[in-house]
Amino acid sequence: MNTKYWIAFSSIEQLDSVFVQRLYNYFGDIERAYNVSEREIEQIEGVSINKAEEFITQRKKIEPDKLFEEVEKRGISVLTFDDTKYPYMLSQIYNPPMVLYYKGDLFGCNLEKTVAFVGSRRASTNGKDSVKNIISDFKNTDICIVSGLAEGIDAISHRSAIDNNLKTIGVIASGFDFSYPASNRDLYEKLENGAGAVVTEYYPTFEPIKFRFPQRNRIVTGLSYGTVVGEAAIKSGALISANLTLEQGRELMCIPGSINNKNTEGIFKLLKNGATMVTSGEDVLNTLGWEVKQTNQKVLFENTCNANQEYLPLLDIISIEPRGFDEIQSMTGMETEELLTTLTMMEVEGLIEHTEGDRYKKL
Repeated sequence: MNTKYWIAFSSIEQLDSVFVQRLYNYFGDIERAYNVSEREIEQIEGVSINKAEEFITQRKKIEPDKLFEEVEKRGISVLTFDDTKYPYMLSQIYNPPMVLYYKGDLFGCNLEKTVAFVGSRRASTNGKDSVKNIISDFKNTDICIVSGLAEGIDAISHRSAIDNNLKTIGVIASGFDFSYPASNRDLYEKLENGAGAVVTEYYPTFEPIKFRFPQRNRIVTGLSYGTVVGEAAIKSGALISANLTLEQGRELMCIPGSINNKNTEGIFKLLKNGATMVTSGEDVLNTLGWEVKQTNQKVLFENTCNANQEYLPLLDIISIEPRGFDEIQSMTGMETEELLTTLTMMEVEGLIEHTEGDRYKKL
């Protein structure tokens, strides 16, 4: 079985996917590439001498069979570059990962309708809401949302996908021995247990070191037919993802935001340079040339139309911009207990959402 040799290569931290790919392309067989002699490796054009020497040194310490057993013991699935199931879009980028470690139902995701959502870890409420609104337009379709399982736009993208019955893939910047950030552990569990999949190119023991996050981004965009940027400062990881999207020949889309928000400066720069502006799921579909069937598209609208009559005055007051409880009470004149009960019922029925700071907004 050749998988153990792919794993053995990936367990050497000093190597990158380009080095392994060059050896594999030269020999056409991963076992042959792994067992290359020092003399043979010197004949391969484009191979770094330093990395070749490092590989030969580290190889002496490695037992491929043992590494394979360690991965299996952790319940991790492995997809290698030579596998016919390897994602086509990812195989087309300059430096595709030679190994994908994953947990969850990767092939339950539609890899032919993947769109990435990226953005600031410190996203504003407006930025998060914009992403949620766009993803909600895809509800109950076969579109798959790809992101990086970080805080901010990443997390809200995954959560919105799950809330709207969409599959979602989270690409992480470490091995599976780590769950980073800790605040997203519940997301890891949901993706691993039916909501999609968690994917990484890193051997299980590799830590989430800073330089691995930009490397991870090429997989997020590489898996996707297009990338939607939610919020991005002038210097941010989201802009790295935007550049990767263009380099990979994929569609780059941006959600406009407030001109007073530092996290939208990068957005407007991208828009000025030709990125497509999107404000709805339909814009994304049009950009990518996709047609999808939405089975429950009108449910929320019907719920609003058929709402209990006592809700209507509140629905007129509560807009998509959050309003505080005191403000709503002042405008309605309702008693505290009555208003709390009504707002709770409206939230249960999917008409409004309770947000941070004791505020409510219309869905």
